[in-house]
Amino acid sequence: MRIPTKEELRTWIAENPGLTAKRDIAKAFGIKGAARIDLKRLLKELEQEGVVERRRRSFRDADKLPPVSILQVQAPDAAGDLFAIPLEWQGDGTPPRVLLQAKEGDIALGEGDRILARVAEVRDADHAYEGRLIRRIGTNPRRILGIFRKATEGGRIVPIDKGADAEWRVAAGATLDAQDGELVEAEQAGLRARMGLPQARIVERLGDPSAPKAVSLIAIHQHGIPDAFPDDAIAEADQARPAPLGSREDLRDLPIVTIDPADARDHDDAVLAQADDDPGNPGGYVVWVAIADVAHYVRPGSALDREARRRGNSTYFPDRVVPMLPDRLSGDLCSLHEGVARPCLAVRMQIDAEGNKIRHRFARAMMKSRASLSYEEVQAARDGQPNERCVELLEPVINPLYAAYAAVTRARAKRQPLDLDLPERRIELSPEGKVTSVAFRERLDAHRLIEEFMILANVAAAEELNRLRRPLLFRVHEEPSPEKLAALREVAEASGFTLAKGQVLQTRHINNLLAQAQNTEFDELLNITALRSMTQAYYNAENFGHFGLALKNYAHFTSPIRRYADLIVHRALIAGHGWGDDGLAPAEIERLDETAKHISDTERRSMAAERDTTDRYLASYLSERVGNEFEGRISGVVRFGLFVKLTETGADGLIPVRSLGREYFQYDAQTQTLRGERSGMRLGVGQRVTVRLAEAVPVTGGLVLELLSVDDKDIPRGPQGRRGTGGPRKPGAGRAKADKTKRKVERRRRG
Repeated sequence: MRIPTKEELRTWIAENPGLTAKRDIAKAFGIKGAARIDLKRLLKELEQEGVVERRRRSFRDADKLPPVSILQVQAPDAAGDLFAIPLEWQGDGTPPRVLLQAKEGDIALGEGDRILARVAEVRDADHAYEGRLIRRIGTNPRRILGIFRKATEGGRIVPIDKGADAEWRVAAGATLDAQDGELVEAEQAGLRARMGLPQARIVERLGDPSAPKAVSLIAIHQHGIPDAFPDDAIAEADQARPAPLGSREDLRDLPIVTIDPADARDHDDAVLAQADDDPGNPGGYVVWVAIADVAHYVRPGSALDREARRRGNSTYFPDRVVPMLPDRLSGDLCSLHEGVARPCLAVRMQIDAEGNKIRHRFARAMMKSRASLSYEEVQAARDGQPNERCVELLEPVINPLYAAYAAVTRARAKRQPLDLDLPERRIELSPEGKVTSVAFRERLDAHRLIEEFMILANVAAAEELNRLRRPLLFRVHEEPSPEKLAALREVAEASGFTLAKGQVLQTRHINNLLAQAQNTEFDELLNITALRSMTQAYYNAENFGHFGLALKNYAHFTSPIRRYADLIVHRALIAGHGWGDDGLAPAEIERLDETAKHISDTERRSMAAERDTTDRYLASYLSERVGNEFEGRISGVVRFGLFVKLTETGADGLIPVRSLGREYFQYDAQTQTLRGERSGMRLGVGQRVTVRLAEAVPVTGGLVLELLSVDDKDIPRGPQGRRGTGGPRKPGAGRAKADKTKRKVERRRRG
């Protein structure tokens, strides 16, 4: 394998300030085994040369300039290099200089320009940081996604947006050498003329419209997800400044930490647990949950607020994120970066030795994260393998978190929320956007720990606002309908299990059913069927409880960077406690019902776009394996066929009923089965199957499968080698086919 050069290492570290631990660098360059020794040597040399600075096991320093900063461009130096200085320097001494590293397609910058840039610290004789342009402040050119059509001079872009009313003209020097028929992303060039086509310049070539790199962009446009911020929203974000301490409670001395995925760019929640010294709470804990104070920057009725509400939430794809808020907020001012003072809404919760919350207190505060940790390194530290970052945090921070989590799990066991075993898949992409692997995410106690503390904080928020008698948006999850419950009970009984009947359904009844099926051949069947019986959660100004979590009061409070519902709850808390003039406004209260419906719809829109994108990526990944055999489970039954979830990838494919053979299959909607009229063969949800991949269509995400066996029993072949038991597919089908053939022959003869 090839070892990168020092310059390649330096460039990568500058471009990826959040992924600069040695293991991240090794993964990025595909360095394994003994080659890691050479990487370690190169990094050591770079450190000695002053190019990078080692901090614990990370070659960066997050305590100074934030990773996303506003800079002012200076005049070029004698060598022609372009430098900038930060406009919000809070350190001692002279503001550091930032060397701007231009890349192909960047706009030309001049002295005095104010820009938003992603920066990484380096150690050089004449500058302390290197920066990459995100955009020039005050400019927000319109973005276009479309098919490039080449012409003699330049060409045109045909937008893929359904509502697009015009093509865009591309000058000869602005095509980026795009080829005819390629999918491209472009931005408006200059002011729109009154006459003629508007002009654009291509900023990225995405190649074949059916290629992997185009998948998420197409989904964004097909589902109408807003992905370009209005100029006034961008201007407001650019003008935002770090919040002062003011009357906020000062929590900066608390050893609070963020725990997120290793590649997270924003951090909106931080946690801390400590043994409670209150003699009235023996064996109890104090748990702090601090959440970014987005409400300070996104005021009711502002341009940022209008756009955040319109989007409703952030949308996540394997290769990109469409954020609810601009970079300046989501990646900087509202992100709880390590070592940087950030405003927050915090809740201090006391829990007893059995994990029950006995009291809570909310505060509008200022905090400073002690460390930005990943789930994996926290879990490794807990398991006895702490890295250099976690050694000093193990006893004062990490171990108390797990101790408090152990108590909370005892309370959870008594409450018995719905306990479905549904692994989440992770799609790994190459830099070109091609799927390199599909795996199921490992569920660590570190993940569960954060989830439980976030649930605890969400409950506290709902209870607090009920106490204050303030309007809010609840997160509602209603119990299954009688029809879906009856279907679940029927599947359970057919599998030899029982589901409580004749009493008010509770989650513990479903958990008991799942426990009966655990480690049996019906395990997956019951989990899938139970999931399908559930209603979809939504937002509502009225409280109908959360069935799945077995909670009476529940609201979303912990993710205001990516969910508008949480911002509403923050504003309600601010208004209820009199913490400022940026609380929930009367006009917002009047339209809470409308807002609840709107953001419930945007959430479903995002879920559909994310699902379509995943399906297309999986179809692209599997398209090279057409003809291969796979194991799976029947996950759905409809009149026209069977849906099968493949065990290896979690991909869903269709077995058309016509491919099951020539016999007629009767569909039973109540039992969710297909039954062969002649053979009596029953096909239902949860059965183990072996299938052959017959077709994979990346453009649509569709997979067509052929059934080979069910529960290890081969499907018999019918006439002409087709699978099935023979016989007409439906009454009269044989005669109809014969008549059709006869008519074809007669037409040919007449011709």
